[in-house]
Amino acid sequence: MPHWVQQGYDEYAKRLPRECALTLKEIIPGKRGKNSDMARIIRDEGERMISAIPNRAHIVTLDVPGKLWTTLELSEAMSRWMENGQNIALLVGGPEGLSVAAKKLAKQSWSLSNLTLPHPLVRIVAAEQLYRAWSVLHNHPYHR
Repeated sequence: MPHWVQQGYDEYAKRLPRECALTLKEIIPGKRGKNSDMARIIRDEGERMISAIPNRAHIVTLDVPGKLWTTLELSEAMSRWMENGQNIALLVGGPEGLSVAAKKLAKQSWSLSNLTLPHPLVRIVAAEQLYRAWSVLHNHPYHR
């Protein structure tokens, strides 16, 4: 990722307190070529993604057909997640999306937009929105 992407992500990640820490786990994408077996590539990426999920984590996919949440809805979801004390795994698929297996494991699906966003922006937008949701829950002035 370009430096500005890491810098943007890190800025929001460091603002969150330890009990709401963001941990980024990147899954190496499969090699794509003109004659690639895309079904196999997506399945393999999904297997690697699933193996990186912490035990008993609440899984949320970031997917275009997911639910469009307002900031308040995200903060309510975050509040429930924190009350349950589980790790939350936010799954973002590769260029062709998430594997069927990864989607089946998800308890929720969140759409950042009806638009297809590039992965660098998704990383920053998701981190910013999580920080914003946290700020709503804690009456922090950032949300205003």
